[in-house]
Parts: sequence; C-alpha cells; structure tokens
Amino acid sequence: MTELLKISLPDGTSREMERGSTPADVAMAIGPGLAKAALAARVNGEVRDLGRPFEGDARLELITARDEADALELVRHDYAHILAEAVQALFPGTQITFGPATDDGFYYDVMAPASREPFSMDDLPAIEEKMREIIKADKPLRREVWSREDLIAKWEADGEAFKAEWAKELPGDEDLTVYWSGDDWLDMCRGPHLPSTGKLDPAAFKLMRVAGAYWRGDQRNAQLTRIYGTGWLNKKQLKQHLHNLEEAGKRDHRKLGKEMDLFHLQEEAHGSVFWHPKGYRIWRELEAYMRRKMDAADYREIKTPQLMDVRQWEQSGHWGKYAENMFAVPDMVPEVDESGDGPAKPSVEKDADWMAIKPMNCPAHVLVFKQGITSYRDLPIRLGEMGCCHRNEPHGALHGLMRVRQFTQDDAHIFCTEQQVVEEVRAFCELANSVYNDFGFTYHVKLALRPEKRFGSEEDWDKAEQELRDAVAEAGMANEEYGWEELPGEGAFYAPKLEWHLTDAIGRTWQVGTIQGDRVLPDRLDATYVGEDGGRHRPVMLHRAIFGSYERFIGILIEHYAGRLPVWLAPVQAVVAPIVSDIDGYAQEVEAKLKAAGIRVESDLRNEKINYKVREHSLAKVPHLLVVGKREAEEGSVAIRTLGEKDQKVMPLDEAIAMLTLAATPPDLRPETAA
Repeated sequence: MTELLKISLPDGTSREMERGSTPADVAMAIGPGLAKAALAARVNGEVRDLGRPFEGDARLELITARDEADALELVRHDYAHILAEAVQALFPGTQITFGPATDDGFYYDVMAPASREPFSMDDLPAIEEKMREIIKADKPLRREVWSREDLIAKWEADGEAFKAEWAKELPGDEDLTVYWSGDDWLDMCRGPHLPSTGKLDPAAFKLMRVAGAYWRGDQRNAQLTRIYGTGWLNKKQLKQHLHNLEEAGKRDHRKLGKEMDLFHLQEEAHGSVFWHPKGYRIWRELEAYMRRKMDAADYREIKTPQLMDVRQWEQSGHWGKYAENMFAVPDMVPEVDESGDGPAKPSVEKDADWMAIKPMNCPAHVLVFKQGITSYRDLPIRLGEMGCCHRNEPHGALHGLMRVRQFTQDDAHIFCTEQQVVEEVRAFCELANSVYNDFGFTYHVKLALRPEKRFGSEEDWDKAEQELRDAVAEAGMANEEYGWEELPGEGAFYAPKLEWHLTDAIGRTWQVGTIQGDRVLPDRLDATYVGEDGGRHRPVMLHRAIFGSYERFIGILIEHYAGRLPVWLAPVQAVVAPIVSDIDGYAQEVEAKLKAAGIRVESDLRNEKINYKVREHSLAKVPHLLVVGKREAEEGSVAIRTLGEKDQKVMPLDEAIAMLTLAATPPDLRPETAA
C-alpha cells in the first residue's frame, strides 16, 4: 500500500501526497498557474528546491515572485552560479571559488587561467552574453549528494584547487551537496536553487565591475578577481536600480562636498576629516540643534578624556572585543637629548602603563556616574556628550564621511532603575521621532536580539529584550507602519538594542539611531546607587544616540537632499548679486540688513555677468540668490531666485527678510513648533 504524507498549506487546508512527492507536485496538483509561478518552497520553515522530495508530513509554503525578499535571494544566487558557468565556458582553465547573493545582486570570485591576465571590465560584455545564452537554454538545476571523498577527487582531477581545499576543510563528516546546470557543469553548494535557468529573466541582470579579492579574505593567500553583478526579478526592477545608482552618483557626498567646499580628506590624516568653514557651519548648526533637544529632555552635558588606561577597557570588556580596532600606546617618558640639537626623544619605561584612545564613551560615563553617592531619588540621570572617538578601521573600509577613524557622537547614557527603563526608552523613542521628522526622514524600528557570544545572564537578557519591546509598544511604534522587526543574533555583546533605519530620498536605508538596555557594564565597572532600602543596587544603563555620528549623519543629509540642504542648515543661506557695479552700494546695504536679521549672507560684487553668478551659486547649492538692479535699488526691493525653482519673485526688502528669517529658523525654534 502506498504511504501518504500530509502536506499542510498556509490557508489551513492540507493535501495527501505519496511518499517521494515534491513541492513541485503539490503546486501542479493545486493548478498549472501556480506550478508555473513557483520558484522554490518553504518546507517546515526551510527554503528548499521545488524538486526535493518530502521526508515526511510537512508544512509547505510555495515561493513565487510575489514573495520578493525570498525570490530575490534565490535569483541572485542563481545568477552567481550562471556567472561562474559562463566564465568557465568562455575561459577554460578558470578556477572558481565562492559566489553568494548580496543586498542588490551577486558576485563570484574566480582565478583566471595562467595563460591570460586577470579579468577586467573589458571581459564583462562577453560574459553577460554567455550568461543570457545559458538562461535562454533553460537548463535544469539539479541537486545531488556526493561523498566528500568523491567530490574532493573530482575537484582535484578538474584542477579546482580552491574547491578541493574548501571541501576538505568543511566542518563535520557528512556528505556534500552539489548542483548541476544541465548535464555539463556543476558547483558545490547547499542551495536552494530555482528549477531551471529559464526561470531567470535574461534582461534583469547586469555585470557591474571587477575588483581584486583574496582567497578566503586573507591577503597572504592567492589573489582572485571578484566579478560583481546586480540581479532582479524583471527588467523594470533592474532599470529602477540602475536609475537609483545614477542618482546616488549625483548625490555622492564626496563629490558634493568638494563642489560646495565643505570638507576634504587626505593621506596625512587617513580616515579623519578636514572640515572647511562652510562644512563646519553645518556641524555647528546640528550640534546647537541637538543641544537644545537634549537640554529640553533634561540631559546633563559632560566632557570626558580621550586617553584612558587600558586596564579600564579590560575591566569593561571592550579590550577583549575591540582591541584590534583601538589605538593604544605605552605611556612615554622623555629622554634627555644631551646634544641640545633636537627635541627630547620618547622612550618606553620597562613597566610602562598602556593608554588607549577611546573608541566609545560608555566606560568614561560610568566613571562620572560613580563620583559621589547616588540615591534612587537622583535617578534617572541622563549624561550626554558630543564625544570624539577613534577606531582603527581598515584602510579599505574607509568611505568619505560614512566610515572614518575619528568621529564625534551625539552620545548619551541614562542611568536608571529597572522600574524606569520602559518609560525612559519610550521617551527616547518620541525624542528620536521628533528629530527625524525635523529632517524629513521616514524610518523603520528594529530590535536586535542577543548574539551567540555575549556577557550577562539569560535572565538579564530576557528582561532587557522585553523592556525594549514594551517601550516601543507604548510609543505606538511596534507595528507595520514603523516596519517593526526583530533581528535574532544582531545585538551587542552586552545588550539588545533598538535601531532606527532611516529611508532617504531615493529609497536607501541608513541605520543611525540606537538605544541599548545594558545590565553588563554597570556590573563590570561596579556602578551602584543607594536604594530606598538603604542597600546598594545596580542601575540599568541605557546607551543611546540619534545622529549616530556627526560625520556620517552629515554625509547622509548631503546625499538625502542632493546638497540642497534646508535653509536653516545651509552654510550660506543667501547671496546678494548686483546686475551692474553701479548697484554695489545697494547690494551691500541689503547684505547688512540681512546679516542684522541673523541670515548667513554674502555679496557677490565681482565684475561677472549675472547668468554666470547664478550658475556658480546654484552649483554651490546656495538656497536663495537675491538679484538687484537699478529698479530694485529705486524701489527698495529684491528679485529672489530660489534654488530649484525656474521663476524669480520680486518683493520689498522687508518682506524678503521676513521670509528668509523664517526659512533660516531651525525647525524646533519656529513659531508653529513653539505653539
């Protein structure tokens, strides 16, 4: 008698299928339309190939293009394999290594045959064409299980040294899975894959660039070529992605920073920023804005040392986790230069103490909290700092303002009782919301849960995670509107954290704000308060930031606004430009009145045509250009050209000053905000 399996479906119904049946068989039993649309299956929560038989009774969800996240990961994985197959078909003797899906596409690391140079951009058109040929051939993608010994022997026989090495070192002793593309090409892979190459859209991918890469990420190993591509479900998605990339290029903060004369970077201070006057004006405005927000929320601003004894970082646990990313030096003593011809030379004492430049502010804030005796009546205590930190990021990871070695955080730590945690986190959610709204950002809130390697007891982690859930719920943000999501394993080693992911003008997301509920650091650094019972108790320490770092937040703002910053943030808010030199006196009078009203204004008195001045100040992203000629001088008016608008407006000077004054007022200080 044939054994039947019970396959439960998402709508609550079930199907009885013969043992040996596959998800593809279930799809066909439901209907040919679904069978055609199905890409893969989720069996008991695990994504699998449609052709893989059920092992027993199972819960089944069929994945189609409507399940975009799962579908995109599947097609990108397949594009990567087809890339490797195409390269080997075109260039026999190429060795393949790894080829994963990425956030917007895929890549594959390969080693070119010894007979030719490493692959370059010139090779990409031919590889793309071969990939399309493989896709159109609709080759079945078939899973097989091989013994480890047989697979290693095959790789060695085929000259695939990298694959053979990896197969030997994979943990465990179980058999390994491979996938065939048709009957003539295979790769070692856990899967899953689509049923065939024809499920991919040959017009929905593009190879983007090549780069150097090292085998297994180790620069001591062989150098490979990494070929990057972007892959999508259809041509429309690819077109939109390429448009977004083009738009992102126009918005690149490094390009705009140069055009607007905001900052520069150079090798003499690799990973740190040289802020120019205009760029630092943006910084100052943001800093003043954040201080007002923190003052209103009852934070007390402090300033802590840059250098601290390494033993402090050992006690906090950071030395064990971050030592390789910290700048540390032995305490130096001067050595007398007896010749008198040069400066004293530093030397290291035998028992010198090691000092580290702080990569974060947390331990220093605990030391401030520990000064004197703190009562439960004093809590919560909110300590804030515009804290400059240093981290020894790898050269290759540095990226403009987005990732630097020296950065300043809008950092703060709240010391409170367990009973106060939910209310403090809820209040922070509302504070962060008001800030992001002022800058025009929408955002998602995510909860990063305990990582595998962590400090603290399971009981403390249970409490900390639930407190954050409860606070977000009380703030009304634990819902679809705010993209609420929990991220297993992504918390810090000492605390779970809420994360704010901003969405910019072209749909990119940036993780900036965070608040973390920490019971570990107060314990490791022996922070206490006197409770109502007269005994010593540990406070809960909430680590929080809204901008994250000023450098990165300014970079995000520049790209979000494409350099056209809100008037209140613009380094120069208006330029007065006379049409003819006879009007220079009136232009200077207008400038003086605008300055008296608090507007950041300059006059452009150069002997240049007005169209030239308009183009130049538009490139510099000046929000308002006030053009004045004989008529304006006679009437006491100005002609205002607003950046991004075609037409100019002529208005009396007093009216123009009132308009500009309102636009130049920070959002938290505007009359409607105050009301």
